[in-house]
Amino acid sequence: MGQHIGFKLARLPRLWRAVIDERLAPLGLTQTRWVTLWNLRNMGGGQAQCDLARAIGVEAPSLVRTLDQLAEQNLIERRPCADDRRTKRLYLTDDATPLLEKIETIVNETRSEMLRGFSQAEMDEFESMLDRIEKNGLDLQRQSEEAKAS
Repeated sequence: MGQHIGFKLARLPRLWRAVIDERLAPLGLTQTRWVTLWNLRNMGGGQAQCDLARAIGVEAPSLVRTLDQLAEQNLIERRPCADDRRTKRLYLTDDATPLLEKIETIVNETRSEMLRGFSQAEMDEFESMLDRIEKNGLDLQRQSEEAKAS
């Protein structure tokens, strides 16, 4: 039963990002850059680098080069944290707004095309199934961590 589901679930995000990457390439955006901008926008300005890295799923030091590039393009700025001078807070600049609008348009168009042919009821059921798979996986992780702790 469903022997290939795990492989398909692993391949789909890569395929989805590859299509979006190809469509964003004319804007001069690598996947790392647009994902960083997208996450910073969704999280809100004033994020610490480590929090942004965690949200993206990368180590903070590996994000530094991307942030340097985005700062050089005047798309983000780093400001010192009032509470901790070692920490820098990240903010989108006004120059990032039109670029993010283009990214959003392309991402939304791609989503519509990738999900073409599915009814709303099918999408609701699919999302419910994904939620259940995720819950099962989180339960397994928790059980494993509890077993290691005891």
